[in-house]
Amino acid sequence: MFAIRNIGTKTFRLCRNLAQKNVANLSTSTDTINRSLYNFSDEEIQLKETVGRLAREKIEPKVREMEQQGDVLPEIRQLMFDNGLMGIEIPGKYGGTESSFFSSILVVEELGKVDGSISVMCDIQNTLINTLLMQLGSDYLKDKYLPRLATDMIGSFCLSESSSGSDAFAMRTSASKNGDYYTINGNKLWISNSKHAGVFFVMANVNPSLGYKGITCFVVDRDTPGLTIGKNEDKLGLLASSTCAVHFDDVKVHEKNILGKIGQGYKYAISILNEGRIGIGAQMIGLAQGCFDKTIAYTRERQQFGQRIFDFQGMQHQISHVATQLEAARLLVYNAARLKEAGKPFIKEAAMAKYFASEVACQTTSKCIDWMGGVGYTKDYPIEKYYRDCKVGTIYEGTSNIQLNTIAKLIDADDNFY
Repeated sequence: MFAIRNIGTKTFRLCRNLAQKNVANLSTSTDTINRSLYNFSDEEIQLKETVGRLAREKIEPKVREMEQQGDVLPEIRQLMFDNGLMGIEIPGKYGGTESSFFSSILVVEELGKVDGSISVMCDIQNTLINTLLMQLGSDYLKDKYLPRLATDMIGSFCLSESSSGSDAFAMRTSASKNGDYYTINGNKLWISNSKHAGVFFVMANVNPSLGYKGITCFVVDRDTPGLTIGKNEDKLGLLASSTCAVHFDDVKVHEKNILGKIGQGYKYAISILNEGRIGIGAQMIGLAQGCFDKTIAYTRERQQFGQRIFDFQGMQHQISHVATQLEAARLLVYNAARLKEAGKPFIKEAAMAKYFASEVACQTTSKCIDWMGGVGYTKDYPIEKYYRDCKVGTIYEGTSNIQLNTIAKLIDADDNFY
């Protein structure tokens, strides 16, 4: 087995190579066993186990301290970079681990089992920031930022504003052209990873008269004059994850820092959030599974009326129901991830995965508190933290109602119904 601190790029590249062979086998084999969503390659299994061990041994002991401080400890951020977890799909020539999207999903899930804040930091970096840059960045932008994003720089995605939440394209942040530069003015809210981000991907409108068709994505360095970070929001959960306002006051950005094409930002945001929702689904099943595992261990030890809590039939029925819901949520997430990785349509499946996984996570953690009784309501156990951390899953990267809207639209557009 690999030493925890040596998981890094070699482990990921081994995983990548055999995962690719595994995907090829899946596409050609008629063996029904190979069609299982749990048909991981040996390397995917090893990756899952190694990251899980890293999370339990190195991150979990620091979770309470990070929760109390309201911040991710510097050594934990560095641990993530040192072990290749912040540049999972970035090509090796840029210093990344050059692995797969499904590998990112497995990593996000395993991290979620011990801490939602670390899980979402990893998820945003890999499924939003890195992916956008790899897909749309010029050679200049890739050469400048991908090596840093793989080794020591956190990125942040700036879309939401006070007037644009679910209606994401009602934004007011503008970018006016002056020669070779654009001047950005506006305010972004609820921006994850913003406290420690070294670069911001900012959606701003270059021509408000065109409505959403003027929205353009700019890559903005943290130290650009006029860019300031507001206070960290006092949230219900994910307390170690920074969620701040980001202010832009006459921020000058060179036109070479435009990501993709002018006026196409709305398309990029829609596309990348479809992928990101699979990552949020993975975070949710990780949180739910971590909470469930710790609670079941308690029910097997705690005795009342002369028997284990687990032995009561009423408890067993509840536990079995939640376990089934959790398994179904995981399969939805894995299915969406495999479809995306195979280049097949996945938008409906991603919405289903994100919707169902977040709802199941809320249900699971709530029931776990019930099963734990009074101690589950205290901070002596991590159950109440899981409960607080997972609620945001029904809100960010598209609320549950937005996911249901998306699913309904795609069903209505499907001609296969008679």
